[in-house]
Amino acid sequence: MKRWTIKKHNHETVKSLADALQVSPIIAALLISRGYETAETANKFLNPSIEQLHEPYLLRDMEKAVKRILQAVENQEKILVWGDYDVDGTTGTVVVRKALELLGAKSGFHIPHRFTEGYGVNIPMLEKAKERGYTLIISVDCGIRSFEPIKWAKENGLDFIATDHHLPDEANGLPDAFAVVNPNQIGCEYPDKNLAGVGVAFKLAHALLREKDKEKLVRGFLKVVAIGTIADVMNLTGENRAIVSLGLKDLPKAVNYGLKALMEVADCTNEMTSYDIGFRIAPRINAAGRMDAARTVVDLLETTDFDEARRLAETLNKYNRERQQMQQKITELAILETANLTNQKFVVVAGENWHRGVIGLAASRIADKLYRPTIVLSIENGIAHGSARSIAKYHLLNGLDSCAELFEQYGGHAAAAGMKIKFENIALLQEKLNEHATANLTEEDLIPELKIDAIVSSKTLNLDLVQELKRFEPFGMGNPKPRFLTKDLTLISEPFVMKEKHLKLKLADADGKSFEAVWWDGADKSRGQTLKLKTRIELAYTPEANTWNGNTRLQLVVEDLRTDN
Repeated sequence: MKRWTIKKHNHETVKSLADALQVSPIIAALLISRGYETAETANKFLNPSIEQLHEPYLLRDMEKAVKRILQAVENQEKILVWGDYDVDGTTGTVVVRKALELLGAKSGFHIPHRFTEGYGVNIPMLEKAKERGYTLIISVDCGIRSFEPIKWAKENGLDFIATDHHLPDEANGLPDAFAVVNPNQIGCEYPDKNLAGVGVAFKLAHALLREKDKEKLVRGFLKVVAIGTIADVMNLTGENRAIVSLGLKDLPKAVNYGLKALMEVADCTNEMTSYDIGFRIAPRINAAGRMDAARTVVDLLETTDFDEARRLAETLNKYNRERQQMQQKITELAILETANLTNQKFVVVAGENWHRGVIGLAASRIADKLYRPTIVLSIENGIAHGSARSIAKYHLLNGLDSCAELFEQYGGHAAAAGMKIKFENIALLQEKLNEHATANLTEEDLIPELKIDAIVSSKTLNLDLVQELKRFEPFGMGNPKPRFLTKDLTLISEPFVMKEKHLKLKLADADGKSFEAVWWDGADKSRGQTLKLKTRIELAYTPEANTWNGNTRLQLVVEDLRTDN
């Protein structure tokens, strides 16, 4: 059962904004509830543009970083771009590499292997970089907590520019890098703290291109930046909204062979939405780093041979199928391990040799199912590698900081994190995190909240409303699809079960106007509620247009429901 929170609206304020913008009252109400209360702010939200991108030099150390890179280009120094193995890191690597290529730089790249190197910067590969003649390292989506490796780099004549978006270590401050470009570092006055790692990389690319009179090329980067931003589940408000909106518009026109091939295998060749990126494109990119080596993604997006692009895109597709199978297996095993943890406020489960590439996905699934912050650990030779996911009211990194002494290594942010820990410390970790969560979470916090934007009369429900709501896209974190509540609906037939887990419902209002609704995983979610003919229902849902065989009909996607019995 979920907690329903229904937003209240001031009718006079709604009418005033609706009149000013010439939109329907429901659109005005949605804008106000999202914080856009004036015609000026609402218009800015409804019309994302490239003018909404912030000045890159507002990022602390940007000027220092750009000067050092341009010096390296001029002197033909070898520059190594050090990325991360997720979508954010690989797309960010491509962005920086492309900018360097346009400047005429000599660069290479390194994406750590998830299983042999782990997350972040490491000294052995820095040693190899030095041997190969690199003198400047630029990290992407990592580095903010890589104190020892960056110290080693400085002591051994390697200049290190750390670009990242993860939260710095409050206790230890910043690594001793030549420059640190991160909107979340103390003292940085950049107006938007929600950039993804690829977003920070893009700001660096923007500044570099401007210095060489190539600023007109900046918009071309947004296609790849949009993919990384959506995949890393960043807030799609402010600057990110402009980045993603413009990038999505440009994606169908992509000329990059890798992007085109990837969109083909993912069956995304028409108008693109954040859903297409989040559920079709991003999982295929992520699968490379989860199942094998993420450098395949960079190779794909950099190739100038379309046959090679198709081959690499098919490889990612294969990895994604393998990932889906492995994820299901590990998630089922992990859920079995939670059977005796129902009284825990923080769930920690571990298994021998669970595939490290999917434990984060398993943690996410369990956190959603049990609505508890969750860590899933894979134990290998006495060391456990883990991935964590949180819930709305719990700051995950603060929890991990409370028992930092137990970890060999850890890092992340409020919603997700990764760690390495000795096997013998796992039991104590469970105990300490449960204590921390108990002290910081109320019983109400452990009931998932369903935020409902407005109560909507069934009379106003139609495809025109769906069309109006398109102006709010791209949807995602910070800008979810609008959720509505409609009361006094009645089931006019028994629920139809699809694939043994989803429900299709046929409903009607008091006047006999009928609606089709689909409830994904509804067979499980509806347990404890009676759904039979003539059951009266209050429905929380998002309205969508469902096209099948050339016919487009209104479909209500169920978020939750309440019956009168």
